[in-house]
Amino acid sequence: MQNKLPSTFLINAALFLGLASHAFGQSASDRMPVIIEKNGRHALLVEGKPFFILGGQAHNSSGWPAMLPQVWSALEIMHANTLEVPIYWEQVEPQPGKFDHSLIDTLLNQTRRHHVHLVLLWFATWKNGSNHYMPEWMKRDAAKYPNITGRSGKPIDSPSPLSEATLEADRKAFSAVMRYLRSADRQHTVIMVQVENESGAWDSVRDYSSLAQISFEGPVPSQLLAPKVLESLHVPVGSAGTWQQVFGDRADEYFHAWSVARFVGRVAEAGKAEYPLPLYVNAALRDPLTNPSATTYESGGPTDNVIPIWKVAAPAVDLLAPDIYLSGSERIIKVLDLYDRPDNPLFVPEAGLMAENARYLYEVIARGGIGFSPFGIDDNGHGATTAEMVERLKPFAQEYAMAAPMMRELAAWGFEGKIRSVVEREDQATQQIDLGAWQAVISFGTGRGDAMHSNARPTGKLMVVQLEENKFIVMGTLCRISFKPAGPGAGKAWQYLKVEEGRFENGRFKMLRILNGDETDWGGPRFGATPAVLQMTLISR
Repeated sequence: MQNKLPSTFLINAALFLGLASHAFGQSASDRMPVIIEKNGRHALLVEGKPFFILGGQAHNSSGWPAMLPQVWSALEIMHANTLEVPIYWEQVEPQPGKFDHSLIDTLLNQTRRHHVHLVLLWFATWKNGSNHYMPEWMKRDAAKYPNITGRSGKPIDSPSPLSEATLEADRKAFSAVMRYLRSADRQHTVIMVQVENESGAWDSVRDYSSLAQISFEGPVPSQLLAPKVLESLHVPVGSAGTWQQVFGDRADEYFHAWSVARFVGRVAEAGKAEYPLPLYVNAALRDPLTNPSATTYESGGPTDNVIPIWKVAAPAVDLLAPDIYLSGSERIIKVLDLYDRPDNPLFVPEAGLMAENARYLYEVIARGGIGFSPFGIDDNGHGATTAEMVERLKPFAQEYAMAAPMMRELAAWGFEGKIRSVVEREDQATQQIDLGAWQAVISFGTGRGDAMHSNARPTGKLMVVQLEENKFIVMGTLCRISFKPAGPGAGKAWQYLKVEEGRFENGRFKMLRILNGDETDWGGPRFGATPAVLQMTLISR
């Protein structure tokens, strides 16, 4: 593949269906990971086929060789297929222009031995809004590689996105990393790369240095004045002038988002010119329901309100990904709504390692997302026992164990729009799924019939794959499903033609047993604390 090809191909349905030479249009000689889009849905192709990242992210300081044994133990316990792990600018370029790729070699070799994939996280100019992973030689020269200045004139612990020296140093280092991967990873062990980490600034909405002020008082770049962009930012079409004139009370934040996105986009562009793997940027989120002031969250990163700015400023970035540490299903579902866009594949690279968050795996799969990963799967050097790790990872591990054998099928079904899901909300109310000729009714808890007991926490979840009008694959935990005819058949008598419990092997459902009687009566099939996979066929009369 030529170096300058983009990693996201926009293909229409006719072309997609006509590419019969190889599944999903990749030839046998070209199996580089790539993201494709059709009708606003996305798929990550790995080895030429849809792939869903059942991921686990290591702690920030766990990418070093001495820490990796615990990381691999945790990944194995989780049944994960992908490790997300940092690589550090300070280690890669300990002296100006002298690059050390030994850590990358270690990660590649160990990952291949464990038969999984890698997502590398480039901890460079930004990590959680700060520059703490810059090389020492840059930290010692703050005049050349400056941080931003706060409104009061005091320095802020966050790098300036307007520093050309910092930008050029980061571009050179990231280019060196991607160039090395191109030659060292012909097996495509690495399937995506994160550019920076939660870029933006805390404690200041933007840079108020003299250099920044000159730019802020100048005209808004023409790219942001396009009608589509202004409409998406809720600004009257035809607006022009300075940042303050165009964007009013959001001017400071939008200016900083443009500055950070331009910086990160140029780093991504340089890396992609060397090796066009899919690249993404992760976001430290704001409350998606209240439109809070940028003084309350990390300003400048790809929060939901500035996604249009990032899309214009950083076209080399393939997707913007939400890190989910918010609480409450209403907020989290809203986040998924906001980042699941026709121009943005849905990927959750970090989620808090809490049992309640495992349910959102189902939502991401059903929406045609490309991956999901909890953060901090290893013990972070604290000496946890295997039993402690097993217990801590269990909520995610049992879901991954269920999904792993059918991961390719789930990825393809999600891309094709065949999956629907529900997650238990805090009110634990019954939910419905519209399946055309059928309506599925899902209640949460354990037990049967009228003896259902509510879950102690809202952790129930269910996915339905519609294979045919009357045939479904259903997966879930801590819930019950029942059906009733809908549409023209509403009110008709019906029954289960067959309910099979089983698992997937080599792309096919393998029946373990047929359920009947107590397992399907008393309000419908039930799912306990351990995920199960059922194949159901219904019939109406």
